[in-house]
Amino acid sequence: MQQLLNELFRLPSWQPILVSIIPVLFAITAHEVSHGWIAKRLGDPTAQRLGRLTLNPLKHIDPIGTVLLPAMLIFLTGGRFVFGWAKPVPVTFENLRHPKRDMVFVAAAGPISNFMMAIFWGFIASVSIAISSSFPSISDSMKFIKFMGAAGVFANALLMVFNLLPLPPLDGGRVAVGLLPGRWGWGLSRLEPYGFFILIGLMLTGVLGILIDPPFNAVIDLVGFLVGLS
Repeated sequence: MQQLLNELFRLPSWQPILVSIIPVLFAITAHEVSHGWIAKRLGDPTAQRLGRLTLNPLKHIDPIGTVLLPAMLIFLTGGRFVFGWAKPVPVTFENLRHPKRDMVFVAAAGPISNFMMAIFWGFIASVSIAISSSFPSISDSMKFIKFMGAAGVFANALLMVFNLLPLPPLDGGRVAVGLLPGRWGWGLSRLEPYGFFILIGLMLTGVLGILIDPPFNAVIDLVGFLVGLS
């Protein structure tokens, strides 16, 4: 899988952007819908009432966080780092049957959905490579699907690992708040208004990449192993 990603990022800069559009849109869509779906199962129908339990990406797109910023980062970094966000699916904490415990499941649902999507896109890449090997005459037409699969693995693995950072308002931060003892959880939750600025600082100093790279590469290797592209 790492070799396939290296091939992807050796393409001209506009091609990784092109093959990333559909995977990125569905990565954020699955991520947000999974939050709302688990919340509904645990007693909070807010997302459903507001029409957010839909796989229509247009319902989840934030013009700046979903389109402008990721496109700029893909262009500037050649697709090797993408940072952005979608419209958060609304969750009414008080509606959950066991708010502190259930919020852990709601928050964890997003990264779990991205891991499952990474496996799906890895399978797409694996099948396209197999078809190209069996039918060389159509190998050129399968390249787009192969690289789209690779982009899907990359986008979902990065979104998963990034969101698991234990910093509110990221999913990992909310999971940590729910799992930590009361006073510690409350202390961590107070960082939420400053979380975005902390992330920008970590990104500008290069610390964010240091934190993300090892688990990201581990997820890529695991997906590659599961779909036969290790």
